[in-house]
Amino acid sequence: MKNIISELQWRGLVHDIMPGTEEQLLKEMTTTYIGFDPTSDSLHIGSLVPIILLVHLKNFGHKPIALVGGATGMIGDPSGKSDERNLLDEATLNHNIEGIKKVLSRFLDFNSTEINAPILVNNYDWMKNLSFINFARDVGKRITVNYMMAKDSVKKRLSGEGEGMSFTEFTYQLIQGYDFYHLHKEYNCLLQMGGSDQWGNITTGTELVRRMNHDGAKAYAMTCPLITKADGSKFGKSEGGNVWLTADKTSVYKFYQFWLNTTDIDAEKYIKIFTFLDKEKIDALIEEHKIAPHLRVLQRKLAEELTVFVHSATDLEKAIKASNILFGNATADDLKQLDEATFLEVFEGVPQAEIARNEIEAGIDIVAVLNEKTGFFKSNGEARRALTANSISVNKEKVTEDFVLSAKDLINNQFVLLQSGKKNYFVIRVVNGLTV
Repeated sequence: MKNIISELQWRGLVHDIMPGTEEQLLKEMTTTYIGFDPTSDSLHIGSLVPIILLVHLKNFGHKPIALVGGATGMIGDPSGKSDERNLLDEATLNHNIEGIKKVLSRFLDFNSTEINAPILVNNYDWMKNLSFINFARDVGKRITVNYMMAKDSVKKRLSGEGEGMSFTEFTYQLIQGYDFYHLHKEYNCLLQMGGSDQWGNITTGTELVRRMNHDGAKAYAMTCPLITKADGSKFGKSEGGNVWLTADKTSVYKFYQFWLNTTDIDAEKYIKIFTFLDKEKIDALIEEHKIAPHLRVLQRKLAEELTVFVHSATDLEKAIKASNILFGNATADDLKQLDEATFLEVFEGVPQAEIARNEIEAGIDIVAVLNEKTGFFKSNGEARRALTANSISVNKEKVTEDFVLSAKDLINNQFVLLQSGKKNYFVIRVVNGLTV
């Protein structure tokens, strides 16, 4: 077997690792699992690292299991949380589970017939018929309260401010540990991976495997670092909130822009973590970036690789075209190909004015558009001087003073883009109704 641990280490994807883990992965195909909590019906980019870990495992000849926590999701993982989560109702939980399954299926082929084909499981399937008495007797007696209290996820909640930790949350590590035991028993799963805040839960699982199966049973643990930004701010957030892996929550354009706007320091780290480019290629990109950082070679490659991985090559092409409208030499045709949502995102924050549809249909001379109808220019004289200087564009095409704006100029039948010079934009939104 190729050494997946050395691969993950140079990429910065190893935080804690149990002794013997590397040797096990070198010895034979090893079934490994990572869990995903169904707190939403999608996953955001904070979940990209565990997804990428599963893909690496598959690529290195190991067998990945993606577990969706239908049972654990009913409780909520206390790791890294200062307060208890609100419990989800069953309908919401089931909706979220189906959404997450669809997301995971884009990265791993669960219908594959290969010997190391990925497996998708839901821990509710084996927890739903387990009675509390049986769980307390068969699982609870194997792990002492002292052992559970020593976990960081418990200690931090009990020593911090707030209302402490409920018994519900306290049992979370036992339930997650039972998942490992079950997967070990059913699939010979020998390794669990997760974020560094999961170390306590994962090692509880390795203990349960050893104590519940038989004393000779082996189980291993590995965690990856929680991703941070160089400035200390939280990774995975944009000004609009979480950056999601589905276009209905975060458009492809915004997803692409998130990675494109990464700082130089973060881009150098992220291109190792979030792409599958080899070390030689990444080292060459880093050197190229250092020679001409203003070209943002790392950011562009990072944005391209991630957009194709999460969405598609076609979506990447559209995102690049949308980006070029503001920052490159886009054409009027490029502009007209934008759907309404992407158009509004590209020109988010650009000044806007509304004009009634009947006025546009009747035709408005460009001077009136620039001054009276929009206020883009303060006077007719200023508008005429800009037109004479050939600095005014309508939908990316230069216009002169005799231009008349009409319905044929509408983008998506409702927008017009005005531009003065290279960087000054103004959006006209056409509204239905009559001008009084």
